Amino acid sequence: MNPIAASALTLSLLAGEVQASETSRVTVTPNGSQPSVKGPSDWFTGTVRVDAPFKGSDAARISGATVTFEPGARTAWHTHPLGQTLIVTAGSGFVQEWGQPVRVIRPGDTVWIAPDVKHWHGAAPTTAMTHIAIAEMLDGKVVDWMEQVGASEYPDVR
Repeated sequence: MNPIAASALTLSLLAGEVQASETSRVTVTPNGSQPSVKGPSDWFTGTVRVDAPFKGSDAARISGATVTFEPGARTAWHTHPLGQTLIVTAGSGFVQEWGQPVRVIRPGDTVWIAPDVKHWHGAAPTTAMTHIAIAEMLDGKVVDWMEQVGASEYPDVR
């Protein structure tokens, strides 16, 4: 490519003027192009917002979303057939493996939950918490939801 054409391409890329061709294998989902979704009460206790869920295409098995838990909100007990990674981005919360103590999680923490480990995660009683949740699908399934985390199981740590 000649220098003038390369400069014009660079400028148009910087200006966001070049659209992906029909054969592009890179997909950009613009911020705000997908509506927030309320976390269903079958899977969550309290107010939970799920933003920009994503999943791989073709043979890719990856899926995930940014999840925001209002104070006291949490998931139900659940497992993931291939495990789950959480990246805490804001606030303070908890994660707990079945039969183990509750653990505090904060911004910058990365949590790995091994395959088929029964667990829950959510916000602290007085502080919201946001994390990016990433998991892989196995045979079309990414999660197995179970019973809600009862009030006696949820820590009242202030």
